[in-house]
Amino acid sequence: MDQTEGAIGWGTLTLINAGLAQGKGRSGLGWFLASLLLGPLATFLIVVLPAIEPRIEPMPREGWALPPSRTETP
Repeated sequence: MDQTEGAIGWGTLTLINAGLAQGKGRSGLGWFLASLLLGPLATFLIVVLPAIEPRIEPMPREGWALPPSRTETP
């Protein structure tokens, strides 16, 4: 395998790792850059590390109420 084929394979791996990372709630760009340096080790880390759960903050109750001007009927 020459250097061109190796570079194409490494680049493909970085794109796959970015997609895997985004699927687990992590930064695709960050893992893309890490994969440029770490290669298959980055793939292993992405697979082994747990997914990040998104934080959902509750909406304040007053956010659901209509403004006073809209509650009055003409």
